[in-house]
Amino acid sequence: MAGGEEKTRSANRVLRISQLDALELNKALEQLVWSQFTQCFHGFKPGLLARFEPEVKACLWLFLWRFTVYSKNATVGQSVLNIQYKNDLSSSSRYQPPSKHQKLWYAVCTIGGRWLEERCYDLLRNRHLASFGKVKQCMNVVVGLLKLGELINFLIFLQKGKFATLTERLLGIHSVFCKPQNMREVGFDYMNRELLWHGFAEFLIFLLPLINIQKLKAKLSSWCIPLTGAAGSDSALASSGKECALCGEWPTMPHTIGCEHVFCYYCVKSSFLFDMYFTCPKCGIEVHSVQPLKSGIEMSEVNAL
Repeated sequence: MAGGEEKTRSANRVLRISQLDALELNKALEQLVWSQFTQCFHGFKPGLLARFEPEVKACLWLFLWRFTVYSKNATVGQSVLNIQYKNDLSSSSRYQPPSKHQKLWYAVCTIGGRWLEERCYDLLRNRHLASFGKVKQCMNVVVGLLKLGELINFLIFLQKGKFATLTERLLGIHSVFCKPQNMREVGFDYMNRELLWHGFAEFLIFLLPLINIQKLKAKLSSWCIPLTGAAGSDSALASSGKECALCGEWPTMPHTIGCEHVFCYYCVKSSFLFDMYFTCPKCGIEVHSVQPLKSGIEMSEVNAL
C-alpha cells in the first residue's frame, strides 16, 4: 500500500523543468503586457510614463494577480502547463488551495517587493546627502541578502524539486498538477522504424552520387542484348550508322569510339567530357578515343542499307 502511494506521488510530482518553464512564461507575459500598454501612449509626449513607471507596473501586475493567482490558484504560466499552487502547510492529504492570507502575502512579496525596489532606486539614485547614502547602502545590503537567499533556495530546489522561488518557500505553497498525471507507456516501435528509414535515406543520399548510372545501364544492356557482328567491321558500322546510339537521331558529324556503333560528335564528346569513364550504352565498351567515321563508308551506302 505504501509502495503504491509512493508511486502515485512520484507520478504526480511536477518536474523541475515544468516549474522553471512556468516562471519564464510569467516573465514573457509581463513583458508582453507592458509593451502593449506602452504602445497606447506612443503618440504622447516622450517620457510621460517614466515618472510613474513603478506604480503603473505595480497596478498592471496587481490586475494580473487578481485574475490568476487569487481566482484560479495559478499563474498564467502554470495554467498553460496544467499546474497550480497547493497549500503545503495543510495537514490534509487532499488538495488544499492556498488561503487568502497566503495569496495576499504572495502579492505583497512579488508585486510590492519589486515596486519597493524600483521606487527606492529611483528616489535614491540622485541623492548625494550622507543620510541618504547610508539608506542606499542599507538597501543594497538587504537586496544582496535577498538575492543570496534566492540563490540558496534555487540550489535546494534543484536537489529536491520543490519551492522554485523563495516566496513559495516562505509562504508554504508549492506547485502540483491540476489533474492527476497517468504514467505514460512509450512505444518505441514507431520511433525505431523512423530512425531506420531516416538512416537508410541518408545512406542513399550519400551513395547515389557515387554511382555512375549511365555506365551501369550500359552494362545491363550489354548483358541483356547479345552482340551481333564483329566490332569495328565496316559493314557493322554501316548497319548501325542510321542513328546515334545516344540520341537516337540521324548522326550529325558521325564519330565512333572503337565499337560498331555510331554517335553524333556533340553527343559523344559531351558525354565523354562529363564522364571520363564513359562507355557505349549499347555494348558497354569503354571509350578510349573519339574518332570520326571512316571516309570509306559513304552515307549513301548507309542509306541503301
